[in-house]
Amino acid sequence: MNLAHIIDPHPADKVAIISRGRPTTYGTLRDQVAHVRGGLAKLGVGKGDRVVLLCSNGRYFVDVYLAALGLGAVTVPLNPASPAPEIEREVRTVGAKVVVVEPLAAHAWAQIDRVHLPTVEHVVATETGTVPGADSAFDDLLGTEQVAAIEVDDDDLAALIFTSGTAGSPRAAMLSHGNLMANLEQGRSTDGINEHDVVFGVLPVFHIFGLNVVLGLTLARGATVVLVQRFDPFTALETITERGITVIPGAPPLWLAFSHFDDAPADSFATVRLALTGAAKMPEEATRHLQQRFGLILREGYGLTEASPVVTSSAGLTPKVGSVGKVLAGMQVRLVDENGDDALEGDSGEIWVKGPNVFKGYLDEPEATARVLTADGWLRTGDIAVVDDDGYLYLVDRAKDLVIVSGFNVYPAEVEEVLMEHPDVLEVGVVGVPHPHTGEAVKAFVVLKPGATAHEDTLVSWCLDNLARYKCPAKILFVDQLPRNLSGKLLRRSLV
Repeated sequence: MNLAHIIDPHPADKVAIISRGRPTTYGTLRDQVAHVRGGLAKLGVGKGDRVVLLCSNGRYFVDVYLAALGLGAVTVPLNPASPAPEIEREVRTVGAKVVVVEPLAAHAWAQIDRVHLPTVEHVVATETGTVPGADSAFDDLLGTEQVAAIEVDDDDLAALIFTSGTAGSPRAAMLSHGNLMANLEQGRSTDGINEHDVVFGVLPVFHIFGLNVVLGLTLARGATVVLVQRFDPFTALETITERGITVIPGAPPLWLAFSHFDDAPADSFATVRLALTGAAKMPEEATRHLQQRFGLILREGYGLTEASPVVTSSAGLTPKVGSVGKVLAGMQVRLVDENGDDALEGDSGEIWVKGPNVFKGYLDEPEATARVLTADGWLRTGDIAVVDDDGYLYLVDRAKDLVIVSGFNVYPAEVEEVLMEHPDVLEVGVVGVPHPHTGEAVKAFVVLKPGATAHEDTLVSWCLDNLARYKCPAKILFVDQLPRNLSGKLLRRSLV
C-alpha cells in the first residue's frame, strides 16, 4: 500500500485539481507526480527521509506531496507564511533532508542560517530564481525520468504535522500511511464527497483538515478540488459560481464572513450541496442565519490532527444545530469522566478515540505522547462532549480550558454561546483568570458588530439573565479581533 495510490484509479481525462485557473487531469497529475518522484530520487530522497513543503494551496504542493509519499519519504507541510524562527525550529525538529520553498516563504527562508540546519541537503524553489540559496527548481524535478511508487507498510510514516499549539508549543504528530488511509475509508460511512463533486479548497493544505479531507478525500474519491490560496468573500462567491462548486469545507471564520456579507445574493450557494465546518465550535446563531438567508444547511463535524483528523460528521444525517454529528464507522469513541470511567448517560465527559486512524505519537516526545495515548491505544483528546439519545455528539469545551470558580466548573464555550446571542456581539473568547477570593474568575474578550454600541454592563446583565452568577464574566474587554490560528481555532493562551 501507499497513500500516493489514491490518484491511480480515476479516469485520465477527469479534472483532478484547478490551481491558478489551470486545470490538471488525473492522467496529467499521475504523469507529473511520477516525474517529480524521479527528481526527488535524484536528489537522494528515499524511504524515511523528511521532505518539508513550504507551499500554499497549489499544484506544486500536490505534486511534491504525492511524489514524496510515493518514495516512502515523510512529508512535512509547514505554513509558508510563518516567521523565520518558527520555520527554522520546525525544519530542525524533523531533521529535514529536502526543503521545497515557494516565493511566499522566500523572505523568511533567506533569514535562516543554513548552518543551524545541518540535515538539509537540498533546497528546491517552486519557481526558478525566487529563493536565495536554492540549488534546484521544481522544473528540474519535473524534467527527470519517471520513477514508480514503492510499496510501504501501514505503520510507515507518511506525514509529520505540527499541531496548532493551543496548549503550549506545537509538536510534530506522527501520522502513518495507514492512519491517513484509514480516515479516508472511515469517511465512506458518510454521504460526503463523491466523484461528481467540485470542492472549494481554501483550507490550508499544511493543516490536517485541508491535507487529508479537502485534498486527500477529494483525490481519493476522484472528484475535483479548486485550490484557493487566499480567502476573500467576494472573490470566493465568484469562484463558487464560475466553477460550479458543490462542496465547501470551511472553518467557522469563513462561514461567519459569508453570514455578514450583506451584498451577497440570496442564491450565492445555489450549486452547493454540502457545506461543512469544523476545527472550532460554530456559533449556532450564524448557522441559523446562513440557512435563513441562503438556504444553506451547515453540517458540523469534529476532529483533530491526532485522529487523521475526522472523528464525527453530520454529512448524510438530519442536522441538529449545535451538534458535530455522529462517530464515523470504523472507530470507537468513549466519553470518560475525571476518574477514567465512562461518563453516566447524559453527563459530559472527555472524548477518547480508538481506531486505525489514531496517530503514532509525537516525534521524539515520549512523555507528551504518554499523556494523550493510553497503554491500550485510546487517544485522550482533551475535548469535553455530551451525547444525546440519537447518538449525536455535542462539544462542551476543552478540558484544559476549564475555569473553576469557587469549586464550580465553568466551560468557556457555554459563556461564549450566550454572549454570541446578544445582537451587538460578533465574536467572543472566554478564559479564566486568577481571582483572590474564588480561585478563578471568568474574563471575556468581545468583538462587537460594526456600529454596535453595547457596554460592559449591558453584556454582564445579559449574561446574568441567561447564566448562573458564577458563570458570568467578572470582566469584559472589547477588542478589534480575536487571536486564531490558520485553521480557525481560538488561541485562548493568547488572550491576556
